[in-house]
Amino acid sequence: MPVGGRPTVRSRRLGAALKTYRLAAKMDQVQAAEVIAAHQTRVSRIETGHVSARPLEIRAMLDAYGVRDPEVRQKLEELARQSKRRGWWLEHAAHLRPDYLDHIALEDDATYIREWQPVLVPGLLQTPAYAESVIGAGPDYVGPDVIAQLVKVREGRQAKIEEGGASYTAILWEAVIAHPLVSVEIHRQQLSAILEAGERRNVTVQVLPFSVGALAATTSAFSSFSFDTEPVVEAVTLENLRGTSVLEAPEDLTAYANMFDLLRSAALAPDVSARLIREVLGNMKEE
Repeated sequence: MPVGGRPTVRSRRLGAALKTYRLAAKMDQVQAAEVIAAHQTRVSRIETGHVSARPLEIRAMLDAYGVRDPEVRQKLEELARQSKRRGWWLEHAAHLRPDYLDHIALEDDATYIREWQPVLVPGLLQTPAYAESVIGAGPDYVGPDVIAQLVKVREGRQAKIEEGGASYTAILWEAVIAHPLVSVEIHRQQLSAILEAGERRNVTVQVLPFSVGALAATTSAFSSFSFDTEPVVEAVTLENLRGTSVLEAPEDLTAYANMFDLLRSAALAPDVSARLIREVLGNMKEE
């Protein structure tokens, strides 16, 4: 069973892939159940992510579905193992919403992470002081101890990027850079941290300038994730007042992949973006 007794993004991804291959093979759940000598209910629960398939079950199902590609088979077996793995973030689970846990799991698995942020500095780039300020400014009261835990989670999420574990691209609207939502001193530190992060080989930071007009208002903040060697979008998360929504439907993934490409094309090049950030930082220091 997935950690926590509920479907996780990992178990759902595994189940969705197995279902896709089953349907392509024109087999129903009863036939799939016969392959693994189980009841149809188990196949149903595997495909919905409520239970994780065992490696032997995965191999048997893929054999029956005619899936021979060794990379695909290895990927699904590894996903099954990961779905039972206890992530570092579960140490803080008491303070985290289940949907936020899903977002962190996606980040932890991803090989490519892309973010669009029109309001705040993305969590993967936030300094502790900035994170503390924006968490404390939320609509719900959060005590100092919980804020400290949430800041630690932000830092834990950033470790993967700092260690080069994923290729990360962030596109920020110019307002995020030019108009501080925190104290001037914290904002100065944050801009310096963004510049430092942008110098890493696996990190790209681009600024969408005011001059592009209404494009910045076309969509709210979102993150997209890829899990293979190619940056094909396989999951998207959206932040809202009530939490984080995970999108996995093909039409949604295509729409957000296209939107990110549009934003990236309209944004300033990374070196020009860094120059703009330095100019804003310089003006703030002079003031």
